[in-house]
Amino acid sequence: MANPEEGRAPAPLRAGSGATTTTAAPSKPQPAAPVATKKSSESEPDPGKVRRRIIWTCIWGFLSANLLMFMRFFFPRALFEPSTICDLGPPSDYLLGVSDRYKQRCRIYVVREPTRIFAIFAKCTHLGCTPDWKPSENKFKCPCHGSGYTPEGINFEGPAPRPMDRAHIELDSSGRMIANTSHLYSWYKSQGGKDEFEEPGAYISV
Repeated sequence: MANPEEGRAPAPLRAGSGATTTTAAPSKPQPAAPVATKKSSESEPDPGKVRRRIIWTCIWGFLSANLLMFMRFFFPRALFEPSTICDLGPPSDYLLGVSDRYKQRCRIYVVREPTRIFAIFAKCTHLGCTPDWKPSENKFKCPCHGSGYTPEGINFEGPAPRPMDRAHIELDSSGRMIANTSHLYSWYKSQGGKDEFEEPGAYISV
């Protein structure tokens, strides 16, 4: 005999009955909380502050430059040039030939010949360089453009247009030779000019 209970659906539980059934709902993943970003006022300087700093720097720089220019007027602008007077010593100190003893100090070559002594102003008549005395070649040679001069300072090669000038020379009361490069004697031989090398003061007789 079949059981009448078979094939029936289980009766739902009534409210208030002692048995309770709980079903756990599946948990949903929670969205990650956004990370808060905080802008630091120190990492981004104020553009207005930077602009003001640049403007004040320019103003103070301008005022400082003007102050220095104003203070410059209180200092003299004197130019100290070497003396044109040179004491060459007594004639007895020199042997025949060319002496470069005063080339550095006075820019002068002292030349002694059998009957006279004169002082050549060591300035090339081409562009103003200082010629060197070459004893092995027995001539003056300009290191700039190759002008050559005889022991008497007469040009014979290179672009120099005329001989080197000679400084005024005289004996003082003690018998010492004094040269003055502010008073020069010239000879424009290529232009047919006067030979000033024979004038008094261009040499000393010995």
